[in-house]
Amino acid sequence: MTCAKLIIDCKNQHGEGIFWNAVDGLVWWTDIEGRALWSFDPATSQGQSYPMRDRVCCFAPRQSGGFIVAFADRISFLDLDTGAEEKICDFEPVNQETRANDGRTDRQGRFVVGGMNEKSGEANSSVIRIDERLNVETLLEGVSCANSTCFTADGATMFFADTPDREILAFDYGTGLSNRRVFASFQGEPGLPDGSCVDSEGGVWNAEWEGKRVVRVSPEGHIDTVIDLPVCKATCCAFGGPDLDTLYITTSRLMSDEATLEREPNSGGLFAVKPGFKGLQDSPFCG
Repeated sequence: MTCAKLIIDCKNQHGEGIFWNAVDGLVWWTDIEGRALWSFDPATSQGQSYPMRDRVCCFAPRQSGGFIVAFADRISFLDLDTGAEEKICDFEPVNQETRANDGRTDRQGRFVVGGMNEKSGEANSSVIRIDERLNVETLLEGVSCANSTCFTADGATMFFADTPDREILAFDYGTGLSNRRVFASFQGEPGLPDGSCVDSEGGVWNAEWEGKRVVRVSPEGHIDTVIDLPVCKATCCAFGGPDLDTLYITTSRLMSDEATLEREPNSGGLFAVKPGFKGLQDSPFCG
């Protein structure tokens, strides 16, 4: 049995959206409900938090510096040093039940963001893509809770989960999405498919919400590796470190009662493990 170890007891309310930034050598993630961004330096084992006025649901570094950020209700450029924000677009402004959720850059450096209905759970959110010219296009509609967005090394396949459906889908990815198919079923799994990343051998690593684990799904669609966690709510994962050989895992305290938090005091912490695989570097946002 392989277990991930706690590296920062940050007690995030809802850690999410983790990635490795090769430019600054830091692991970055967001505490959505705690309204903070976080970074971790593997060289010093030090973490740092950055308070935010609004909820940040996912984000990515920009090629030109700073970040592209999906706040709950908008997508913006953000200079973390100065706090300066430049809004690109609103996210589903006519729908008062939805917010942005999971997102990642594709291999071309475009920002792909999916939403969730956090009120009724109705499948009426979407997945959008923002390119280098800041054009916004809708890739997918009828989404309840977007997660697992990640891409094969060649960028030709996008993986995606609408979490309540208990499956990870694969799409041919280009000008849009086509050839929808089930990549992996999570029926019978202890948890639901949450955030994902891809390794250098084509496997998809998925954080199982309420499953106390992260699993690797082989390119053939079968779970072949399990990383156990001492906390229930894994949310997202990403390979990082100079050699991209450490899997970092965010977790959540959201909707956990006092008894659960007593049993799992490190809920909301950042965990890490070297699983014997290496990851792929995400592309910075191209705009």
